[in-house]
Amino acid sequence: MKRRLTVGFAVAVMLVGSACSKSSTPSESSSAPQEPAGSTVAVTLQEFAVIATPSSVPAGSVTFNTTNEGPDDVHEIVVIKTDLALADIPTDKDGAMIEDAEGLDPIDEVEDIEVGDTLDLTVDLEPGRYLLVCNIVQEEPDGSMEAHYKMGMVTEFTVT
Repeated sequence: MKRRLTVGFAVAVMLVGSACSKSSTPSESSSAPQEPAGSTVAVTLQEFAVIATPSSVPAGSVTFNTTNEGPDDVHEIVVIKTDLALADIPTDKDGAMIEDAEGLDPIDEVEDIEVGDTLDLTVDLEPGRYLLVCNIVQEEPDGSMEAHYKMGMVTEFTVT
């Protein structure tokens, strides 16, 4: 009787063990190609700088997680593809970048990011050189115009 119980127990353990083990054949879901998650870039806007971390990502979907740290001004993020040197970027009379000028390819933008706000901008980017720009122009109390681009709110960004 003990021998039957021992054999029965061993058979039960083998059956449970085989039911719990992984199948050696791949399932349909595991053989499907996985979409790359894309890249995320933390962008800080502040008077008067644009800081991107990292400054280079692989081609594909890129999310710019953009925070306006102010401390005072509303900002924006404009993504522009270009091979022009910064010194060759055309500007208007106030010092704002002329976004649709020859040699500049505007990709997308998020306008009017309030101080303290964080907004995402997701775009598909090909390999190349890009600029991340705040191109807001605002009137100062003395009546002069302040172009954020002219004040240094631009950074270069590379997509490989």
